[in-house]
Amino acid sequence: MLDISKIRAITLDLDDTLWPIWPVIERAEDALATWLRRHAPATAPMFADAAERLRLREHVVSTRPDIGHNMSALRLEVIRQALARCGDDTALADAAFEVFFDARMKVDLYDDALPALAFLAARVPLVALSNGNADVHRVGIGHFFHSSLSAHEFGVGKPDPRIFHAAAQSAGYGAQEILHIGDDAALDVQGALAVGMQTVWVNRKQEAWPHADRPQLTVSSLAQVVEVFQRV
Repeated sequence: MLDISKIRAITLDLDDTLWPIWPVIERAEDALATWLRRHAPATAPMFADAAERLRLREHVVSTRPDIGHNMSALRLEVIRQALARCGDDTALADAAFEVFFDARMKVDLYDDALPALAFLAARVPLVALSNGNADVHRVGIGHFFHSSLSAHEFGVGKPDPRIFHAAAQSAGYGAQEILHIGDDAALDVQGALAVGMQTVWVNRKQEAWPHADRPQLTVSSLAQVVEVFQRV
């Protein structure tokens, strides 16, 4: 059970917690593919082939471990290498990435997200804590957050304890005073539990809990988190 009396701030995952990520990525991929057909026609067929895109991404991940935590740098390098392999101008990589990134910021929030953000932000500082590269300000929800921390900015991602401690420090509290809310059982819940945070597992798909250590609360909707706070 949550001990709400100890909660002074909340860290909050973004992708698949506040919005479904794969429809966003698919639309961003489509926007990039359209741009490539116009500006880098030799590269466009490679990006139209999902298997080719995956092979190139896996190659970049294996050869550039220094950027594995940085989704933006990883995406940019995949585009750059694709342009190089296909004989297009690699100087187009930055513009191509911005097309993808702009579309990646156009998310469709879950219905429960905005009411929950408004409710929670009025009570405690919220810190966005993500392994992805979403920018809460470009998404349009930055005003709810005290601060934002991502793996590509910090240098390591969840479940590394350092990023959880850094997020707690950015809110001005210790880890034991933080509630972390996220959808990933290992990255979010196990990572947060390991540093002493309380946790909420957002289990929208009604999956079975896969680990020994359990979250203090499991919900299928952020509205249920609000309900728990309203009871106090």
